[in-house]
Amino acid sequence: MRCFPVLIGLFALLIAAPAATAIGGDEGWIEVRCNVDGATVKFDGEYKGLTAGGSLTVPVYTTGSPYSTVTVEKSGYTTYSGSLVMPGAGETTTVYATLNPIPTPVQYGSIYVESHPSGAEISFNGDYRGLSPLTINNVWPGTYTITAEKSGYHTHSTKTTVSSGVRSQVYCTLSPLDNSGSLYVISTPTNANIYLDAVYKGHTPMTISNLAAGTHILEVDKAGYYDWKSSVEVPAGGTRTVSATLNPMPASSVGWIYVSSSPGGASVTLDGAAVGQTPYSGSLKINNVATGTRTIALTLNGYTPYSVQTTVSPNTVSEVTAILVPSAPVSSTGALSVSSAPAGANVLLDNQFVGITPLTLSSVTTGSHTVTIQMSGYSDYSVTTQVNAGATSTVAAALLPATAPTQKSSLSVSLTLGALAIFGILLVSRRFR
Repeated sequence: MRCFPVLIGLFALLIAAPAATAIGGDEGWIEVRCNVDGATVKFDGEYKGLTAGGSLTVPVYTTGSPYSTVTVEKSGYTTYSGSLVMPGAGETTTVYATLNPIPTPVQYGSIYVESHPSGAEISFNGDYRGLSPLTINNVWPGTYTITAEKSGYHTHSTKTTVSSGVRSQVYCTLSPLDNSGSLYVISTPTNANIYLDAVYKGHTPMTISNLAAGTHILEVDKAGYYDWKSSVEVPAGGTRTVSATLNPMPASSVGWIYVSSSPGGASVTLDGAAVGQTPYSGSLKINNVATGTRTIALTLNGYTPYSVQTTVSPNTVSEVTAILVPSAPVSSTGALSVSSAPAGANVLLDNQFVGITPLTLSSVTTGSHTVTIQMSGYSDYSVTTQVNAGATSTVAAALLPATAPTQKSSLSVSLTLGALAIFGILLVSRRFR
């Protein structure tokens, strides 16, 4: 009977010992944290699932064949590959995978222009480029106007869109002018400017051919003379002669400025005062401009501002022709560089996990953002920073150690249970004596 208490004590120890070691069994977990949701996770090439909410937790058996590599991938992002450390029974190991977007480079495109009949004069956004068939190279992606002109045919105009690295094709079918005629224009004095339907044609004397039969507006002007303007009838299949007599102007202290631009539609200022917009064909005429040096400025949305000085003489026309240059696209994103001491801390941008320090994030939208840096054993660091377009903002954090709470270990619990069991054995032994 004396052995009975000893057997009871040993049984109590056997019950206490497995309770301390059986937690988790032979199963562990591997947590994959990723800054991109929907990414495919593979262990040694074996599919394990997709990340959601910034992570994926995969259960593994510690008694089976261990995994050694992890791959995280998603279309449009760089692939992450790294090594795995198998967890112990009831433990979790964490892998941090940062996927970066693969940038798509923007390339120039081109436009191939063909016409029927061939040999038409091709203009690109109002600028003459050559005779068809014609290839216009080094065109930035966008929408442009192609115009084809040929004597004896109606002008053909169309729009085409150019994509990055792609050649756009334009085919212009020109319609012949019906019942065309001609004008023979002379003037007194000679060498005066000729404008037909507000389009400059040349100097007198001059024959203008292949005109549509019917009524046209003819204007003749010369510096120091009053403009001559009249409607004229062009006969079908014939030639009309028009003689313009220009009257001299009295002595004056003013002149004129004719402003044209490519493309048209630009706003024009004279010495800072708005005077109108350039037409898409012809010139903007600024009358009664005081003599001397004047500043002409042109602005058009999507193009670099243009400014030039011109000298105005009495009773004289000064011409300004502006070739506007497209402005560079404005970036709406910036970059963010994040570092910490010590390194290896989790980085959250606006409460979204984005990677591990040190880290540089590109294509961050401009504006105010909250950056949070976390690391086990250290206090969280949080700051609000401003990201500007085309610039890199920097966040550097010196993490402070955190005071860890005291926890009771499973070993101390087991020793306490063992001591109580021995005490029970001794107590029972004394009672049996």
